[in-house]
Amino acid sequence: MPGKRRQDIKEAQVQGLKYFQRLLPMLERLHHVGCEGDKAGNRKLHYDQYCALILLFLFNPIVSSLRGLVQASELRKVQRKLGCPRASLGSLSEAVSVFAPERLEAIIAELGEQLEPVVRDGRIQSLGQVVTAVDGTLLKKLPAIASASLQKNASHRWKLHAHFEVLKGVPRRMDLTGASGRGDAGEKAVLRRTLEPDRLYVADRGYEQFSLFNAIVAAGSGYVVRIRNDRAFTPECEHPISDEAAAEGVLEDAVGRLGSPNSKRIEHPDHPVRLVRVKATPHPKRGGRRRASTHEEIVLATNRLDVPPEVISLIYQYRWQVEIFFRFFKHVLGCRHLLSERPDGIAIQTYCAIIACLLLALTTGRKPTLRTYEMVCYYFTGLADEEELLAHLEKLPPQDA
Repeated sequence: MPGKRRQDIKEAQVQGLKYFQRLLPMLERLHHVGCEGDKAGNRKLHYDQYCALILLFLFNPIVSSLRGLVQASELRKVQRKLGCPRASLGSLSEAVSVFAPERLEAIIAELGEQLEPVVRDGRIQSLGQVVTAVDGTLLKKLPAIASASLQKNASHRWKLHAHFEVLKGVPRRMDLTGASGRGDAGEKAVLRRTLEPDRLYVADRGYEQFSLFNAIVAAGSGYVVRIRNDRAFTPECEHPISDEAAAEGVLEDAVGRLGSPNSKRIEHPDHPVRLVRVKATPHPKRGGRRRASTHEEIVLATNRLDVPPEVISLIYQYRWQVEIFFRFFKHVLGCRHLLSERPDGIAIQTYCAIIACLLLALTTGRKPTLRTYEMVCYYFTGLADEEELLAHLEKLPPQDA
């Protein structure tokens, strides 16, 4: 039985390219990246053009593969609006071996600087440090992107490590490693080598490490990290719990020495550590499994001694935003298809997906959501017109006041 004939992509199914105009001038700086060895000037597909095609793939579900990108590049509208020549399958496959993913980081940073805060909570804005949630997520090998056990096909799995700016509702950076979680691919190791000053890193128990706490402080930043409930702690100063803190579930607030004083090894942070114990309602675990109890106590360690304990609890609650973003991000990154199995190819697609999220946030003035992404895709495929897209954006609820 003959296979089903692939449906051709028509120009009417590709619209909304004018929204790329904000980005194309920023991509121009990449035009000659990868051409260092091309003395004869034979390269036809350049880095900026490749990224524009990747973004077209991310926003248009009709374009679902490299072959689909080849066909899209043949459309006059795409060539005219994106400045792309016809791209062959070979040139698209070869691109990931000559284009450096890290060159996209500066563009991501510039787009991030243009964003206005979407979370307007004075308690968070007045901290003097950028609240940055850190976490990691797994990428399963083709054809789907999903989290699953490391025991299956571990040699073909990757992990994304995200720095998510809470106030702006978008990632500051993402780093791609193997999924083993060992050595340089471990979450703590990745954070240690990507630390920046003037940030307040918010993380779950996977980042509990005293030497990492020391490194964060040495970098001129702060941390709020959940630690084990039974971690040894010697209080030196205990603070009374105010009515405001008690209303937010704060049970204990003390400053002291973290780690066992009887340990033969030196296992203590080199700075005073504040311990805030909070009664909290746990979020559902990944995979939708419910926990038996409706409440639990969590213990937060921080070097911020100047912030009310209820604000420390609030900061940690915002960490959940990075989990929600990962769910959204997997849709944008392409839950249908990864375009490359090579690390550099996956990294380029990852960075382009971050750029797509930033473009959504800049265009809408809101945190990216799945519903808005879907509406933009309808617009890019011609199923929705610009008036309907703008009407959707007008109906979006305001951000946190």
